[in-house]
Amino acid sequence: VPDQNLQVLFDEIRNAPDRDMLMEGLYRVALPALRESINEYREDTNPLTDAPSLRLLRVILPELEEMIAWGESSCVALEGVAPDSHEDLPKWRQELKGWLAAAGGLAGTRDPVAPPDPRYSSRDFSYDGTPRRDERFPDPYNMGVHAEEFLHDSSFEIRDKIFMMFFKRLREIDVPEMMASILYETFTGKGEEQGSKRPWGFYRDMTRQLWDEARHAMMGEVGFARSGINWPAAVRINYTWSKGLNQQLTPRERHAVLWFIEQGLMSKTGKRFEWELGTESGDAFSELIQDFDWADEVLHARIGREWYVKDFETTEDAAAYGNACWDKVVSDWEQWKEDGLTEHHNWWPDLYMEVCRNRGEEPDPRVLAYDCSYAETRADLQKIDSE
Repeated sequence: VPDQNLQVLFDEIRNAPDRDMLMEGLYRVALPALRESINEYREDTNPLTDAPSLRLLRVILPELEEMIAWGESSCVALEGVAPDSHEDLPKWRQELKGWLAAAGGLAGTRDPVAPPDPRYSSRDFSYDGTPRRDERFPDPYNMGVHAEEFLHDSSFEIRDKIFMMFFKRLREIDVPEMMASILYETFTGKGEEQGSKRPWGFYRDMTRQLWDEARHAMMGEVGFARSGINWPAAVRINYTWSKGLNQQLTPRERHAVLWFIEQGLMSKTGKRFEWELGTESGDAFSELIQDFDWADEVLHARIGREWYVKDFETTEDAAAYGNACWDKVVSDWEQWKEDGLTEHHNWWPDLYMEVCRNRGEEPDPRVLAYDCSYAETRADLQKIDSE
């Protein structure tokens, strides 16, 4: 970091105690400061001698503008939800701008001023890998509906299966939750992984995959929304996978499980099967998202080969290690129920009833009666592939 005051600025943002203050720091201070510095650089540099840099900045700026606009609209929405929850947000924003000014701006091109008093940066940051979700996820331990068993039951109609696939896509929100922990803990050297062992390409590729997985979750959400389904009321999205991996495995072991799953999805019962369901469903959006989902997973398998499989003598050794790591994760279905964390409610009938109401049709009693949970199985294709 070129200036200690910039270090404090970003430590203040990183240590922000809640979502609203984090958003305020990122989208109303840090990113606008980056935009300002880029624009100043473009004005000051020589357009002939520095043409390559200017070309890159012309590509970067539109995306940066989109990020800032999205962040601003999100901050406004949060203020509307609880307008009195953070009366000191303007003061917090000015303090952060004070740290910028103390550094002479993000690029250090201005005369520095005296810094403000630190608020949150004086304490060490402690990363917590426990997933945090909002009120749309009221039953995060629920494992009451086995999606894969339903999808691979040939007696059910494809047009009903697409709603279970929307659930699977939306459930992928747990993948970026887990991958974020790999990136952070690898970089900071937690566990057996040391940041010096991983070059920039590792973080670039893994961040790309993290974003892809977030997109997949949003694809599922859009699938429900465009079908007129109020998914927070009808579907229970759990976080047991990301929570279990983050709390019970090392970064390398989590990566092993991730690759093992990605590799399994390359089989004929994986992404190809889901794409075929999408194309045969008659629903153009289902076909579209499964096309891109499959393409992304092919890339992710390649990322795994580059940054995970090469650590082993053979692909078989890498797969065996990934499978063993996943077997280490304790998912105590019965204990969660006994502890009152969930009833493992079978939400499928509620979702299917809403689908049928939107269609103006009577529900098929057999589809309505589907009741298979993850009580005895993992959420992967291990059993299905062996059949």
